[in-house]
Amino acid sequence: MSFLTFAVAALSSIFGVLLPHPVRAECSEAAGPGVVWRRCRYDGASLRGVDLSGADLRDSSFSRADLSGSDLRRSNLQRAKFVSATLQGTMLDEANLTRADLTSADLASATLTGAGLRQARLFGANLRGADLTGAITDGIDLLHADLSGATWTDGKTVCAEGSVGRCQAASTNGAVAPQG
Repeated sequence: MSFLTFAVAALSSIFGVLLPHPVRAECSEAAGPGVVWRRCRYDGASLRGVDLSGADLRDSSFSRADLSGSDLRRSNLQRAKFVSATLQGTMLDEANLTRADLTSADLASATLTGAGLRQARLFGANLRGADLTGAITDGIDLLHADLSGATWTDGKTVCAEGSVGRCQAASTNGAVAPQG
């Protein structure tokens, strides 16, 4: 550990409020299943197709990052930030996204089966064609989120084209029925 890294870590532990994102050794670990990247910053990073299944990514930031086609199944993403991130086709099955910020994130065709989305912020997110089967959505913010073609939490309802902010299922008589 360099003196600078040690000094920053020491100051962070003493003045945690002043240095909310201390330098952490694990942030430099190679990407892989089960990696621990807590409180790390990967803003703007290209992580396409990376296997981060079972990873601990709590409180980390991936704003404007590209995680298209990545595997984040069973990962702990509590309070992680994915603002304007690209997550097209990403596997987020059974991931813990409690209080995660996915504002304006592109989750088109992502799988979120069984994901914990309690109090997650998906304001203006693109969820076109995403699979939310079994997802826990208590307190979720879907304001202005595009749910067109997404499979809703019941695993049966497909959100109609133009479903913004909530899933609207087309009924058999052509009328639109609100879901969730």
